[in-house]
Amino acid sequence: MSNFIGIRHEDKYKQERRAPLTPKHVARLVRQKKLDIVVQTSDKRVFTDEEYLQAGAKIAKDLKKCSVIFGVKEMPDTFFEQGKTYVFFAHVVKGQEYNMHMLRRLMDLKCNLIEYERVVDEQGKRLIFFGRYAGMAGMINSLWALGTRLREFGYNSYFTRLKQAHHYHSLQEAREDISTIGQLIAENGIPHELRPFVIGFSGYGNCSQGAQEIAGLLPVKEISPEKLLGLHRRKKLPDNIVYKVIFKEEDIAENIHGEPFDVHDYYANPGNYRSKFEKYLPCLSVFINCIYWEKRYPRLITKENLRKLFIKGQPKLTVIGDISCDVEGSVECTLKPAEIDDPVYVYNPSTEQITMGHKGEGMLVMAVDILPAELPRDSSDGFGDVLVNFVKPIADADFEEHFDDLDLPKPIKKALILHKGELTPEYKYMEEFLK
Repeated sequence: MSNFIGIRHEDKYKQERRAPLTPKHVARLVRQKKLDIVVQTSDKRVFTDEEYLQAGAKIAKDLKKCSVIFGVKEMPDTFFEQGKTYVFFAHVVKGQEYNMHMLRRLMDLKCNLIEYERVVDEQGKRLIFFGRYAGMAGMINSLWALGTRLREFGYNSYFTRLKQAHHYHSLQEAREDISTIGQLIAENGIPHELRPFVIGFSGYGNCSQGAQEIAGLLPVKEISPEKLLGLHRRKKLPDNIVYKVIFKEEDIAENIHGEPFDVHDYYANPGNYRSKFEKYLPCLSVFINCIYWEKRYPRLITKENLRKLFIKGQPKLTVIGDISCDVEGSVECTLKPAEIDDPVYVYNPSTEQITMGHKGEGMLVMAVDILPAELPRDSSDGFGDVLVNFVKPIADADFEEHFDDLDLPKPIKKALILHKGELTPEYKYMEEFLK
């Protein structure tokens, strides 16, 4: 049981300004739940120390008196202390090699680790996430990147009015800008050379829904992948419509043995499937990638796909917004994660090299890997609105008890990767990664 709950400042990235719990959540925990909250001082967090003080928290340089500590991103090995409970995005469940040393350190110190990513309901649906805000920031950035790229091609499009997401004071301010652009497109149309203008989305989860929410501020009309393939053959199309296409599993992969697509078999036996996404690439103006991907699944876009597309001249595909940001993953031309202050690069399919910025031959790639940090106030509010409900049960839990006897809400117990430094039953498979 914890006397003091800590909120750590974020230091993995220079531009990381989020918090797992905001002042409004702290006020609720202090006044209604009677918890003692200690906030580690920060001069860059979007919420000031003074805001937390007014909410009833204590401000401190360190969190040594806290036995339960909440953060957002990974924490350095030197931060951990014997027997404490840490709650953050640890990024270890897939055996991420770069975080195995951190996991070993937590084990050596007999710590408890709760991973936000694994806080799920009975159907396996995540309960605490930033994904929706990643989608929103990624879509804002992709439209901004589109404006800069079109300007390089000689088009003074309405999208040049946009700013990168983190330059907006709030999500509402960004929405208003994009809504204005949507109105201008509806009234004045899209240049003939850019028609039909199509935005494709892979996936339909929280991330994709966030991106689609922003795109929905434009005059969009949703069509199916099948109709997309015949769209360019239609002689008469409206000049003030942005077409939107959502690609699901059955749209992006096919069975190598010619059998009908089966989504359950696809996830169980991905080796039986290959990508068929290449046929859609010539039809897309912007592609927004929002899918979860592992190496055993076929890629959506390969370097070879883009090379063949590029041989035919500058393709219609102008911007790839890789919100998933898996390096050489489902979008193989994502060669590196970009920084918030340097968010785009041009991938040249001929040389397979990238050039930072929006100039050069090829496709413009937006691949920032901490996109929710570009909307720090809004994303922290949304994240904390769910997390706040679990703070007191975590604070009240006696982690000295046997795992089977731990009194924790089911979603939190399911997310407990380490208990007193030992992998819990559901995560014993990770022993292989630690070897």
